[in-house]
Amino acid sequence: MLRVRTLQLGLTQADEARAAARVADEAAMRDRILSLAQAIAPVTTPVASASSLGAAAHYRERLHVSAQLAERRVAQADVGLEQARSATLEARRDQSAVEKLIARADAASALKEMRALENAPPVRKPNRHDPC
Repeated sequence: MLRVRTLQLGLTQADEARAAARVADEAAMRDRILSLAQAIAPVTTPVASASSLGAAAHYRERLHVSAQLAERRVAQADVGLEQARSATLEARRDQSAVEKLIARADAASALKEMRALENAPPVRKPNRHDPC
């Protein structure tokens, strides 16, 4: 049973690590999208045409929409991470409960053996008569 609980703990820890990596990836993607949106601000220059300004504004708007979607993905990843953390905590509790039961059984077994030794008849050692 301890092996099963240990394997379950390892699997939940791996799930938690994957969820944390997903949160980090989604946050990095959101940051990249926001930095791109800030870099694509329409700038008026003497050679800028209305079509180039319109294209930059359109591209920036699309990036803002992508940033909002990325923000939702980050929030979903955070929820997944919290669920993975709670599952890991539950698996740790289960494993520690099994370990405590095993320790309690070992202590009871040792106490039983000690009582059996206390109740056992005394063993006499044979007298040794060494030559004088």
